[in-house]
Amino acid sequence: MTQDPAGELVYVYAVAPAGPALDDAVARAGASGMAGGPVRTVAEGPLGALVCDVPAELFGEEALTAQLNDLDALEKLAREHHGTVAALSGAVTVLPLRLATLYADDAGVRRMLREGAEFLTARLARLAGTMEWGVKVYADLTAVDPADPVAPGPPGGPGAASAAPGTAGAGRAYLRQRLDRREALRRAYADAEILVGRVVERAGEFAVDRAWHRPQQGALAPTTGENIANLAFLVPYERAEAFRAAMDAFDGVRPGTRVEVTGPWAPYSFATAAPESVPEPAAESRTTDHPPVRDRPANGEARA
Repeated sequence: MTQDPAGELVYVYAVAPAGPALDDAVARAGASGMAGGPVRTVAEGPLGALVCDVPAELFGEEALTAQLNDLDALEKLAREHHGTVAALSGAVTVLPLRLATLYADDAGVRRMLREGAEFLTARLARLAGTMEWGVKVYADLTAVDPADPVAPGPPGGPGAASAAPGTAGAGRAYLRQRLDRREALRRAYADAEILVGRVVERAGEFAVDRAWHRPQQGALAPTTGENIANLAFLVPYERAEAFRAAMDAFDGVRPGTRVEVTGPWAPYSFATAAPESVPEPAAESRTTDHPPVRDRPANGEARA
């Protein structure tokens, strides 16, 4: 659809129960929107949408596509989206929507709330009193004990060839070192897979739901190790401290594995996948499946 570049669109962050608690949370947060304007609410019956007005020249179809295809611009957009949702999620139950969900006007937002009311209301009830935690399991050879004779190391270190260069003994020692490193990697992978099962089993004692994400690769991958499992857990507030302690206890339990815990987050992993009964943005709007960048703790909490 051709859009007036001088006009405005409505950017939707999340859905929450409408009422005084939502209005108070928005007022207290004082969050600014994508284009610097205020975050406000659009209500329809028992539901409210957290929105802001954005210029079509920056969020129309072509301009938005350009932002989503630029890694730096996408990261900035995602962090602003997450920051607004995080500022409100501690005060009210929020159902975060996909990054860059846009409507032509408030009427389109109300239609979404009205036609999706049954699902949205049920999902908000499911998420009430919970928070999301991320748990990643890595196979990481840098975590192998340096004293382990099969651990890779610098020349002259453990496992290095001791025979004189150029000799048959040196060739055999080099081959042996390569085989040892391959075996160390195989063990790290095997141990990480076993650890994933233990993490899932233990997390089930605290969490009411879980989600599996694709392991992080490319620009999102860590500098060391390979992400074997990328999990999200929905945990009630009252179990959060015990959950965090239980997950942290897995880190370093076996050389060659690493466990990273992040959170708490608004429940992105348990909110964005809506069934057909929830209308997608109408023809005059736009949404993307790009999730918010989730590797920063919510509400300013730092990873210990």
